[in-house]
Amino acid sequence: MARTPTTPIPLGFTAPDFSLPDTISGKQLSLNELRGEHATVVMFICNHCPFVKHVDQGIIDLANDYSSQGISFIAISSNDVENYPQDHPDLMKVEAARLGYPFPYLYDASQEVAKAYSAACTPDFSIFDQDLVAVYRGQLDDARPGNGLPVNGSSIRAALDALLEGREVNSDQKPSIGCNIKWKS
Repeated sequence: MARTPTTPIPLGFTAPDFSLPDTISGKQLSLNELRGEHATVVMFICNHCPFVKHVDQGIIDLANDYSSQGISFIAISSNDVENYPQDHPDLMKVEAARLGYPFPYLYDASQEVAKAYSAACTPDFSIFDQDLVAVYRGQLDDARPGNGLPVNGSSIRAALDALLEGREVNSDQKPSIGCNIKWKS
């Protein structure tokens, strides 16, 4: 299990636009259609990564707690399905239904969206404010497989609470850690 961190890049960049197929609804969805009134959380995840499996329920709880407050959640898988067939869009749909994802689960076949967001690992989280400017890029919380800490979404919750309260998001942000995105050769 490789431990790849989020790529550190300066905050303040504008969320790159995209239009990707949603494996749940079968529709093509764009960032502008999915963006939240107050914030947008973009998550790069996949089906098979043990780091994602460890935090799946925490991500679901987070989305359920904040979606009604004008915050949208977007999950994207960019893994190479030729070499990692368990991440195929058909199986993404099955996994989203099994877990009850309350957010779209998009498939980035070209991997261009992952590259545009400088995504490196699964899970990889970025939060954008109401103007789609990046204010957070880091971990869900301190929980990792095997470390015994609870999955509670505390790092992202603190950032979202700051946005909702009109405060600046703390710039001291820890990178997420996970499996590397499975890039095509």
